Amino acid sequence: MDKIQKIYDFETILDRSGTGSVKWEQMKIDNTGVEKGIVPFSIADMEFKNPPEITEGLKACLDEIVLGYQAPTESYETAVTSWVKRRYGWEPDRKWLINSIGVINAFCCGIRAFVREGEGVILMTPVYPPFAEGISRNGRKLLRCPLIYQGGEYRINFELLEQLAKEPDCRLLILCNPHNPVGRVWTREEIERIGEICLENDVFVISDEVHCDLVMEGYTFTSFASVSEKFADNCMICISPGKTFNLAGIKSGCIFVKNEEKRTALLEEMSKVLHPNWLPALSYRAVEIAYTQCDAWMEEMLSVINENKRQLVKFLKERLPRVHAVEMEGSYLQWLDFRDYGWDAREQERIMQKEAQLFFDEGYKFGEEGEGFERMNMACPTAVILKALERLEEALKKWEFS
Repeated sequence: MDKIQKIYDFETILDRSGTGSVKWEQMKIDNTGVEKGIVPFSIADMEFKNPPEITEGLKACLDEIVLGYQAPTESYETAVTSWVKRRYGWEPDRKWLINSIGVINAFCCGIRAFVREGEGVILMTPVYPPFAEGISRNGRKLLRCPLIYQGGEYRINFELLEQLAKEPDCRLLILCNPHNPVGRVWTREEIERIGEICLENDVFVISDEVHCDLVMEGYTFTSFASVSEKFADNCMICISPGKTFNLAGIKSGCIFVKNEEKRTALLEEMSKVLHPNWLPALSYRAVEIAYTQCDAWMEEMLSVINENKRQLVKFLKERLPRVHAVEMEGSYLQWLDFRDYGWDAREQERIMQKEAQLFFDEGYKFGEEGEGFERMNMACPTAVILKALERLEEALKKWEFS
């Protein structure tokens, strides 16, 4: 990656206590005696200031509009579709775009639209918890296809995937790319094989690509829909500026469904719970600014994440070799393997929160394959990462010879 000119502030350490931040409030619940200055590493929102282009743009917007019911404008839709075309090499039609109040609402509606009660949905576990929750709470059957973890790396169990896809009641695969939490950015070859298995067995694909902009040095993201027209016709693509530009709170999901029959079914299902499916007025404007004015902010932010990754890997290799950092190819979520210490899940959680004052997303929450792991949010000032690693080292001293 070329050297990035530093323009923006990614060094200020924010104090979000008392602002209603979910992760900060949860930290105080998990440890009522948490020291002042501790920053949590849970939940996928950043500890960075918002891009100033968005902050200033929204201020200007407040002088221009009335905060009433707002429908998407042509400039908004063009901003979203142009972003996809220019960065990921496939050109969606504006009519394929469905705006959703958050991506979770969209894929839950997709589960209901594309799968009847009792039918099966494949998940590659460990994976983002709301996927499994959306399947079970809507009366669909979870078909687990655990990823193979070997030699510190994750790969897809294609043999099992094919077996599950052939089951007569299997209707849907939810693909996570980049994968949350293990950080894999699936290669084009892997995407092609997944897609062919699904086509051969009439399995539709919901491809959650919300972390698609967050790809580390040396890796390339391939959108499922970009591979072929057949793939594009057999999928629902979910993206959002929420992760990339620290806008999770605007609840904007940008959903693409090319297949008209599937798109109609999804809209019908969404209308039952989200009608009318308009975003808040300022959300449209925030998305438009993000996708048209914030490339430079994003590139500088990625350089910080890459540096944080380098610092963490170096620290662990030199000072905490029993903690393994799984290669973070994409997202800003580092998957850490603590299994060498032999703790059970609850003891590990206690050690992290009470002894090290480290507030991660516990691995067991991502499925049984996640036990012994922690998910660490790396989107924060580098100084915060280094202080956290020092606390971890101090807390683990007594365990080093166990």
